[in-house]
Amino acid sequence: MAENVSLLFPDMAEDDRPSLSRHSTGILPYQEIQALVREKRILATRAISEDQIQPASIDLRLGSTAYRVRASFLPGAGVRVHDKIEVLGMHEIDLSQGAVLEKGCVYIVPLMESLKLGKRVSGKANPKSSTGRLDIFTRLITDGGREFDRVRSAYKGPLFAEISPRAFSIVVREGSKLCQLRIQQGSPPATDAAMRKLQEETPLVHAEPGEENISKGIAVSVDLQGDPASRIVGYKAKKHTDVIDVGKTNHYDPLDFWEPIHAEGTGRLILNPGDFYIMASKEAITVPADHAAEMIAYDTLVGEFRVHYAGFFDPGFGLAENGGQGTRAVLEVRSHEVPFLVEDGQVVGRLVYERLTGVPDKLYGAALGSSYQRQGLALAKQFKRPPG
Repeated sequence: MAENVSLLFPDMAEDDRPSLSRHSTGILPYQEIQALVREKRILATRAISEDQIQPASIDLRLGSTAYRVRASFLPGAGVRVHDKIEVLGMHEIDLSQGAVLEKGCVYIVPLMESLKLGKRVSGKANPKSSTGRLDIFTRLITDGGREFDRVRSAYKGPLFAEISPRAFSIVVREGSKLCQLRIQQGSPPATDAAMRKLQEETPLVHAEPGEENISKGIAVSVDLQGDPASRIVGYKAKKHTDVIDVGKTNHYDPLDFWEPIHAEGTGRLILNPGDFYIMASKEAITVPADHAAEMIAYDTLVGEFRVHYAGFFDPGFGLAENGGQGTRAVLEVRSHEVPFLVEDGQVVGRLVYERLTGVPDKLYGAALGSSYQRQGLALAKQFKRPPG
């Protein structure tokens, strides 16, 4: 266990090191992320605020400049992101006072945060929940990176966001937070056996014993019955709308941007290629205090569509003692290539649960001001909430 601390904080004297975690491998919780910030393993051009640090992740902020580029890219070994921008860049955009990023275009934005990781310490990124629900395709890239949304072990250098709004043009500004980063020590396996054990203890999804579907993750299905009062089972993004300012909350009329989809009694819906849908899971989901969960975004075994662009669930999501009662997952769905029929209760994705090194000092929930702890079918926080 002493090795765990020395790998995270190799330059610290023994007496200055933080207390040991329960496990030597896993995703780092809130208090260990705080320690990385204090010890300048996570750095920033502007002071990192308390509200950036989540139970098992840190929100990353856009810098002052966006670069419009001709195409998405990965730098590749030994190549800097800025070198690629010089080849593919079209023009610079000043974000200091806010600017529009147009849908269908690709932008690269250097982030305020940078990293100086120790050995066996790596990172994984996801769009934030509201980013996914606005269909803002956002991925993290690094100098020398050969994968999106991954920070290799012992990485030392800047971070960049690739941003491509898909459904709506958006207004962002310096400091906007579109993606989040998890820091991981080692590579603990996420096994079906471990998830079955968790299901018996928690449970992770609310199902009758033996009815849960666990195979390379826990199956999540789509709800096409909807709320009995509204009969709404989902929303489809409109094609031609005004811009959305990502910094606003409870501001926009949903009907200016979305077409409600009502249950027709058949329990079926045909997804049109290229259209973007917001739907909800049939299952109520819980994430234990010492775990996080990630939705597998694209699985050709269940259909030619992508589900859940912002696929990270914090510790405490849906947890009863933290203000939840099992919480349904909101599904961000886009079909590819051909029209695709989905039916009520059809499996559309799988949740993989990953262990933390310890229980975070704060959990996702009402006390933290979390936006979606008791959600049903919920649009992004930028849209006005229905009464009650």
